[in-house]
Amino acid sequence: MAHDLITMGRTGVDIYPVDHGVGLEDVRTFRKFLGGSATNVAVGAARYGRDVALITRVAPDPFGRYVRQEAARLGVDPAYITSIGADGPPTPVTFCEIFPPDNFPLYFYRYPIAPDLMIEPETLPLEAIRATSIFWATVTGLSQEPSRSAHFAAWEARARREHTVLDLDYRPMFWPHPDEASAQVSKALEHITVAVGNSEECEVAVGETEPERAADALLDRGVHLAIVKQGSKGVLAKTRDERVEVPPFPVDVVNGLGAGDAFGGALVHGLLSGWELRRTLEFANVAGAIVASRLECSTAMPDLAEVSQVLAGHGLQRRGEGS
Repeated sequence: MAHDLITMGRTGVDIYPVDHGVGLEDVRTFRKFLGGSATNVAVGAARYGRDVALITRVAPDPFGRYVRQEAARLGVDPAYITSIGADGPPTPVTFCEIFPPDNFPLYFYRYPIAPDLMIEPETLPLEAIRATSIFWATVTGLSQEPSRSAHFAAWEARARREHTVLDLDYRPMFWPHPDEASAQVSKALEHITVAVGNSEECEVAVGETEPERAADALLDRGVHLAIVKQGSKGVLAKTRDERVEVPPFPVDVVNGLGAGDAFGGALVHGLLSGWELRRTLEFANVAGAIVASRLECSTAMPDLAEVSQVLAGHGLQRRGEGS
């Protein structure tokens, strides 16, 4: 039976400080969580009852075992979470500093390469990738080989089937130069049907930061649905026939790092449910806001009842939020 969603890419362990408003050098207490953008999106969608799997790699170390166990506990099929050899790099960890409401520096320990960038084309579950209702990948997976070739092999197998999503999640520290990222993203756009990113990520993808022009440029590349996150101005989405813009959902921010991934998991649920675009964006906005009000990412993902309750409380719910 086909999965509702398969995500592919970054995983690891988030080490987040319990102490807020101070630098890491002064933090005394940390907590660990499952992390990585592709992983968080998978968890987010699983929270809505979706059948979800994750393609990634970890090291045969304690954190690698934790990734597999925690992913399964949170509803993500770990069948495609494979282990590299014992002589390879460790399962990565990511530290952050928390300075609410809008400063959350990240420190990635994944050099010179991380196991999730060692996904190989010949090991991909291509039949599952072809069959899944939504296939979700991120730009980080294009930053190094063999992951880059694996992503293009997955897209070739997918053959631009509907709901082939690219999260434009551009992290400059993973690339030698923005021009290399732009070149790889440009090639990737030929294979996908949905693109999601903020203005800066759209500049890397299509050379545009102004949201309307960025969305139009993505559509011109053959994308069916372009979603541009505008921060305090909300979210803009365009297809060839429709333009929808929704305002941000107000919240007291604790840690904004997981909001985008929560948005992604909720977007997946809306697409699978066949909702109208505005309803999907409102739902995803609220899911992102809920996670921004919490410390962690993966375990902070809301379920259907929680998002629906918030929507109903603000007069946004339509016909119930079930699928």
